[in-house]
Amino acid sequence: MKAAVPRTPREVVFVDGVRTPFGKAGEKGMYAQTRADDLVIKCIRELLRRNPDLPPERVEEVAIAATTQIGDQGLTLGRMAALLSGLPKTTPGYSVDRMCAGAMTAVTNVAGAISFGAIDVAVAGGVEHMGRHPMGEGVDPNPRVVAEKLVDPSALVMGKTAENLHDRYPSLTKERSDAYALGSQRKLAQAYEDGKIQPDLVEVATRHAEKGWGLATTDEPPRPQTTLEDLAGLKTPFRPHGNVTAGNAAGLNDGATACLIASEQAAAELGLPVRMRLVDFAFVGVEPEVMGYGPVPAAEKALAKAGLGIEDIGLFELNEAFAVQVLAFLEHFGIADDDERVNRYGGAIATGHPLASSGVRLMTQLARQFEEDPSVRYGMTAMCIGIGMGGAVIWENPHHADYGSDTTSEA
Repeated sequence: MKAAVPRTPREVVFVDGVRTPFGKAGEKGMYAQTRADDLVIKCIRELLRRNPDLPPERVEEVAIAATTQIGDQGLTLGRMAALLSGLPKTTPGYSVDRMCAGAMTAVTNVAGAISFGAIDVAVAGGVEHMGRHPMGEGVDPNPRVVAEKLVDPSALVMGKTAENLHDRYPSLTKERSDAYALGSQRKLAQAYEDGKIQPDLVEVATRHAEKGWGLATTDEPPRPQTTLEDLAGLKTPFRPHGNVTAGNAAGLNDGATACLIASEQAAAELGLPVRMRLVDFAFVGVEPEVMGYGPVPAAEKALAKAGLGIEDIGLFELNEAFAVQVLAFLEHFGIADDDERVNRYGGAIATGHPLASSGVRLMTQLARQFEEDPSVRYGMTAMCIGIGMGGAVIWENPHHADYGSDTTSEA
């Protein structure tokens, strides 16, 4: 009888990532009458176009996330997107749901399979069409969750959890949140002006019964002319005289992302670029009532597993579901609100946050910043997750002089 082939963990690399421009949810948004699955299909096709050295048959898995898995975001979206993108019928696929961290989880899922040796190359991404499918559409939360006081009712409303975070940490004031939000808008505007965002955007043809044909080329949500005075005057919809507003939180958005993840060996064999190496990752649970705190213990766990400290992280891409959530992370780790290592291109407050798609946007932007700044060896992408979770992924910069030496963790 033959013995099974021994397994040796393999390094996992981020090859390339793209996204659609993000739109405003609702009938006035640019994707109002565009299908959700067509958005992510466009991203997958663009990845294949941008990487002609990758034979389509070498893509062995397609993992696509959606928070609301219904309608044109349902029906095993990863498999359907693979078929409709022109990948071979032999390419399998599946759907992922970890709310806001769906695409992040799609990446870590396929990374685990690659590290184990089950596959060599995969596509991972996410899509959310919040105009067609509002968060929570068609769900039926078990009444015991509230009746048995497993969570406070506010845990099921993300904006209320952000207000709870303000309550728990009084130093995280509305004024700080507004100032942070203004910075996000200005950084995104500067990134667009400097041509940092455009290289990884996929133009999307749109059609509307009344408006006719269009072409989505830039993000729709940014408000670059915002002022602190504007932000100070906004309503607080989740609580009278509260702290969370439409100006210091991400909006309701439509959009999609996708990326190529591969083993280091497969990337070398196929001549694919290596834009980041996966160092380690962690997902954790926290009290659902303060779900925005989730990235803190997630980052601590990932850092501990990697043998690194927060001081080793030279760049952060933190998802800005709410300004207070990012501020809680920064304050915990002793990082200034305006630290230049954090969200250099702005964040979700300005760009938009189509829930399950956002994790890959963070990764794509971090990869672009790694190319610009070879002095940085490690970066982190992190985000809070609804129902009380957090996720963090640590990446290594292949442009750094010490890349690959003295690695701290297997992916």
